[in-house]
Amino acid sequence: MQGSLLRFYLVEQQRHQGVLLWEWLLEKANAIGIPGGCAFRAVGGFGRHHAVHEERFFELAGVAGIAVEFIANDDEVEQFLALIHDQKIRLFYARIPAFFGVINPDADDFIGVADGQ
Repeated sequence: MQGSLLRFYLVEQQRHQGVLLWEWLLEKANAIGIPGGCAFRAVGGFGRHHAVHEERFFELAGVAGIAVEFIANDDEVEQFLALIHDQKIRLFYARIPAFFGVINPDADDFIGVADGQ
């Protein structure tokens, strides 16, 4: 199946409506039917202000980078981006075309690669 890899980059303690933004993104994506998503805490990185942050014992809490990503069909991605836009959340993202599926799918899988679906 074809769709998109949608990845958001944010700061660990960034919030929306009192909820950590990475948690909010996962909850809303799940609610609209995106089949799966993950949040990853960065070991190190920098953003537009060019301040390098690394995960160390003495690093300030809450400044680590978080990447939240989803693989979904294009209709789901458009719906999710519209929701984020409507919520007026300022958020950097990347959208990359993707081909995805499951190798050796079982009856519970939504898509298979081997059978060309």
